[in-house]
Amino acid sequence: MTIEPICGRYLTVDVEGTTQRIYFEEAGQGKPVLCLHTAGADTRQWRHLMNTSQVTDTHRLIAFDMPWHGKSLPPEGYQTQEYLLETDTYIKTVLAVIEGLGLDKPILAGCSMGGHIALQLAALHADKFSGFIAIEASDFQPAWYDIDWFHRPDAHGGEMGAALVSANLSLFAPEIERWNTLWMFMQSGPGVFRGDLKFYTKDDSLIARLPMIDTGKTPVHIIVGAYDLTCTPEDARRTAEQIQGATLAVMDELGHFPMSEHPDGFLPFFLEALDKVHEAALSTPEVA
Repeated sequence: MTIEPICGRYLTVDVEGTTQRIYFEEAGQGKPVLCLHTAGADTRQWRHLMNTSQVTDTHRLIAFDMPWHGKSLPPEGYQTQEYLLETDTYIKTVLAVIEGLGLDKPILAGCSMGGHIALQLAALHADKFSGFIAIEASDFQPAWYDIDWFHRPDAHGGEMGAALVSANLSLFAPEIERWNTLWMFMQSGPGVFRGDLKFYTKDDSLIARLPMIDTGKTPVHIIVGAYDLTCTPEDARRTAEQIQGATLAVMDELGHFPMSEHPDGFLPFFLEALDKVHEAALSTPEVA
């Protein structure tokens, strides 16, 4: 019998005048690391790292379900709304969680749409963080598929989403974790994956903001999987080259969901990313 060290609770915050009851999980102690899940998924993607003492002995990992995802219910009156994630709302939600949990300049680690918003925050609110780990993130990623297929009366949106993301999983990933990763998408709420992808594939505002990122003050480390068809190594490299001082690591045997699909393969890259953020912080002079 095993009892995992992960603890789950709820935080109620106000985002743009709307009350959001947000579920979050945490494990470990030390420097806080706020972890953001991918589109159409939830905090379960981070469960392996939260159970890894090599990380949690020195870091407090915190992951939360965005509203409409996982255990974070949609807001009151959701039945009259169409869920479409907007950049400003996403940013304000992350900042509200940081304030609500009283986090002092956490490291932000986000994957896919979470990596994309991490770079937005690096450009617009870097002072609230001590570093950014942008996983499977690029400047802009237009859709190579029909988004509307994920919310139709004649098709199961969750199974459609799982079918799409299955092409972004590494062949080296353990079979059990490949299927566990797909299960999260099969459980996605109606229209949620589509609403996330509207943000991920329509908002190109980050392109003009990349030069605003100052890695001399707040480091940025980008990680990408070689088996990622959505955000390819070429996409990540192009993005890193537009951020002076950003560093990049390519994971030869991983795909778009590395922390979930192949946690053992991802661990050394995540530990390296944490080291790079801490090293950069030590070399950055204090601003009086």
